[in-house]
Amino acid sequence: MKKQVRIDIVSDVVCPWCIVGFKQLEHALAQLDSELEAEIHWHPFQINPDIPAGGKNLREHLAAKYGTEKADSVHARDRLTHIGQELGFQFDYFDEMKTFNTFKAHQLLHYARLQGKENELKMRLFSAFFGERKTIDDNEVLIAEAAAVGLDAETARALLQDQRYAAEVRTEQQFWQQRGVRGVPTVVFNEKYGVSGAQGIQAFREMLLQYAH
Repeated sequence: MKKQVRIDIVSDVVCPWCIVGFKQLEHALAQLDSELEAEIHWHPFQINPDIPAGGKNLREHLAAKYGTEKADSVHARDRLTHIGQELGFQFDYFDEMKTFNTFKAHQLLHYARLQGKENELKMRLFSAFFGERKTIDDNEVLIAEAAAVGLDAETARALLQDQRYAAEVRTEQQFWQQRGVRGVPTVVFNEKYGVSGAQGIQAFREMLLQYAH
């Protein structure tokens, strides 16, 4: 009988290290497929909660927020692209790339969770943003991505308009902030043991073996 492990992941779909960390975890889980079974739960976090509709140039945003210079940005993008290739994920950075407020995306993900499609939509949004140059704060883009994973397009449209899940998303964000989550990805095993950042395949493998029961 396989061991069981619950994995809670606090993340944002415009966070490159969130998809890197998940892909590392995914590879570790694949290595242990015969030994354990994971139950994965995603949770919302906004790394850019103050960005207005339409987004902001990513390079300019990072320069203003962290003092990142262009040479550093180029190096970071090259590094992430290479890491992504090794993990089977495509990063397609470009000079005009923007970052976005993801509050609407998280509301859509909440709906996807209720339909058992959260992981599929999460992966779709990561790819749409990082690999397909899509504007993921745009309602029509979000509706199309929801439909792509089998969610009802009209329900997606309605919930984005009436924001019926906005309060739930904010409550969940506050819950994790109150538990000390300040950066993402944050991965919590069995609701007890948390780690921040993309740890690497081997490190995640060791954690899975340690915490599964």
